[in-house]
Amino acid sequence: MTHPRILPLEGVENFRDYGGYAARGGRIASGQLFRAAHQARATPADLAVMADLKLATVVDLRRPRERDNDPSLRHEGFAAQVIHCDLGDQTEAPHVAFLRETDLTPESARAFFLDYYDKAPFEPRHLELFGRYFAALAGDQGPVLIHCTAGKDRTGLLAALTHHVLGVHDDDIRADYLLTNLAARVDVRLPMVTQALEASLGKRPSETAVRAFLGVDATYLEAAFASIQARSGSVGAYLDAIGADAATCEAIRARLIV
Repeated sequence: MTHPRILPLEGVENFRDYGGYAARGGRIASGQLFRAAHQARATPADLAVMADLKLATVVDLRRPRERDNDPSLRHEGFAAQVIHCDLGDQTEAPHVAFLRETDLTPESARAFFLDYYDKAPFEPRHLELFGRYFAALAGDQGPVLIHCTAGKDRTGLLAALTHHVLGVHDDDIRADYLLTNLAARVDVRLPMVTQALEASLGKRPSETAVRAFLGVDATYLEAAFASIQARSGSVGAYLDAIGADAATCEAIRARLIV
């Protein structure tokens, strides 16, 4: 796995720089925007790499139960502000319930994700977290890391919204989203994850279903933006409603576009 955006950490999947793209008025600075999966299995070498990034803010998009199950590991001297949200209860993540309760066919997996992305932009927890993230991004606070459990769905949506604010071309927004399929080492992890799911669930999921849960599909992101358009009228109106108004977005562009 070789790609200039991907940081090949040992115990943290899908860790990469989502800056550096051409944007309206210039190019997004590199080394300021990072995205990843959770860091509960970060090795000492991984923590050293993250220490060198000098993160100022970490946005943990996970549910409380996810955070409790896989607490983030931190390097010595870690001093970044951590943004998370306790809204909601301690119920399991939707994808966990899906894996346990359904037939795990390709069709059911696709239907699950299309429904998930339709609702995700308006999940109360996400509305709060996204708003706090954009407020932090508008301040001159240094590099930011956003992450969830796998670093692909909640994180992918938030990265795409950030790119929209910065004026990144739709093709690059899509390409960054789809880079998960390389950065998450889907092909490498597919057999072991399939085996683990079969052992825990008592049934063997299809390869397509497992691939869907490890990777991403462009139609899922399109579903999220279609939902935003339908419910809010525009992406701009959606952002304004969560506190990322015109002044905030301009401050973000002024800070990050070089």
